[in-house]
Amino acid sequence: MTPPEGRWDTPGSPAAPPGASFEEETLADLEVGAVVDGTVSRITPYGAFLTLEGGKVGLVHISEIDRNYVKDVHEHLRETDVVQAKVIAIKEDGKIDLSIKALQDPAPSRPRRGADPDFEARLKKFMRQSEERQVDFKRSVEHKRK
Repeated sequence: MTPPEGRWDTPGSPAAPPGASFEEETLADLEVGAVVDGTVSRITPYGAFLTLEGGKVGLVHISEIDRNYVKDVHEHLRETDVVQAKVIAIKEDGKIDLSIKALQDPAPSRPRRGADPDFEARLKKFMRQSEERQVDFKRSVEHKRK
């Protein structure tokens, strides 16, 4: 038996379910972690809606636009901008959550506590000086009491 002509998942092919539309198959092709191109179609105070291939719409929440604080979405995106975003979730009702921030370079790592080799020496010096000051203070207080 020879395989059917065309791709197995194209609408109208023998392997495609009857009545399957291109839009349903585009959603099926989307999976969490996929990187997609989208056009900003609407900007709201809480994020931006991107129109993806196949006419599907996904939301980039304001917290997923940039690693830095985003006060106003208009400072980062304009309508009709074409941006890349990563699919971070597809909800049961078909809503698509996207993230531009996930495609940015990782945040620079902060130095770990205790990574400063000079710290121990400075701490030891401070403790010694502190003890000396306390001893001097106690002597002066005791001397005044007598």
